Amino acid sequence: MSTQRDDGLAGKVALISGGASGIGQALAVAYARAGAHSVVNYFPGDPHDSQETVRAVEAAGRRCIAVAADVRRTEDCDTLAEAAMAEFGRLDIAVAAAGILRRSLLGEMTDEAWEDMLDVDLTGVMRVFRSAAAKMTDGGAMVATSSIAGGVYGWEEHAHYAAAKSGVLGLCRSLAVELAPRGIRVNAVIPGLIRSPQSEDEKNSLGDEGLKAAGKIIPAGRVGTVDEAARTIRFLTSDDSAYVTGQELIVDGGLTIRWPS
Repeated sequence: MSTQRDDGLAGKVALISGGASGIGQALAVAYARAGAHSVVNYFPGDPHDSQETVRAVEAAGRRCIAVAADVRRTEDCDTLAEAAMAEFGRLDIAVAAAGILRRSLLGEMTDEAWEDMLDVDLTGVMRVFRSAAAKMTDGGAMVATSSIAGGVYGWEEHAHYAAAKSGVLGLCRSLAVELAPRGIRVNAVIPGLIRSPQSEDEKNSLGDEGLKAAGKIIPAGRVGTVDEAARTIRFLTSDDSAYVTGQELIVDGGLTIRWPS
């Protein structure tokens, strides 16, 4: 008798925005290890090479295609979903992990900076989900990445980022209700301090030294990895979470439950 656990992901197809690096890239590999194929987007101006994701997925024994798509454009999000159907003939999972992070004091924030942040980090999630829902197999699953900034805490000099990430939670709750008749589950993850290209950006985020310092106040004793965040998302899109929808799962090593000292 086989002892291999079946989480229902083998043979499924996942669309992942932001799949060229960070959590999105780790997720594509996590799906491959579970037997699922993936379609990832890349933004032409992004310095990260999406083919690294493709090669990593193929090394894990599954297929991945990378498609140029800007989540600020509805037609690009439609192209992503259509690429999944054209290449694999189905779409079972959609994960909105694409995002930007910019530092700005309120007094220095322009309308354009505010609008661009929400256009990518909030409206971009809606566009990805809207395009995916039009093609998705009934009984599918969606997950969006929020953040403890906005999802739990405030973050000075990042009001636009926190506003977008807070909005993601309301979006997911509402879509969970709307799409439930089709058996499509919608959840959000709230990553804490995760070491990634975004968080290592000293200009707009904590940078390497900031992450090391932060690790000392986290109960787990360190910041998280993109693989740990990715495996949480994989769980939320698997049969192991079949009765979970409209929820937010914090992945932070205990940071948000530690009593201040």
